[in-house]
Amino acid sequence: MSGAVEARIAELGLTLPEVVPPLAAYQPAVQSGVYVYTSGQLPMVAGKLPVTGKVGAEVTPEEAKELAATCALNALAAVKSVAGDLDRIKRVVKVVGFVASAADFTGQPAVINGASELLGEILGEKGVHARSAVGVAVLPLDAPVEVEVQVELAEA
Repeated sequence: MSGAVEARIAELGLTLPEVVPPLAAYQPAVQSGVYVYTSGQLPMVAGKLPVTGKVGAEVTPEEAKELAATCALNALAAVKSVAGDLDRIKRVVKVVGFVASAADFTGQPAVINGASELLGEILGEKGVHARSAVGVAVLPLDAPVEVEVQVELAEA
């Protein structure tokens, strides 16, 4: 099933990916009431990371911003896996982004803008959210970024 949100994703030249299988003991997303919480989404493309390393060292901030957008797209796939239809998204409530950062890198907010901006492009006003952007020493699989999303759904 695809609706207006998936049509918008296609308009942007993007494809909603398959849900990334869990790397450990968790679910990609869970629903509680009208909220869907995604697990942290890595920037997996076709089952693998296109780039690894620390932002500000092996990975440029610009590359990392694009990877954060990929994380957001993966998060939408996880939301769809439990909500059934992305058109049920009433609003994105919160985005939390983690950036594996070189010791002197302080541009985490600009990196996570990749996720925030993509959600806005896809969902318009429904994509406006609260957010945290956190620098960390290392992420699973040496991923440069990881993003988790909380959305509120309209009743089915």
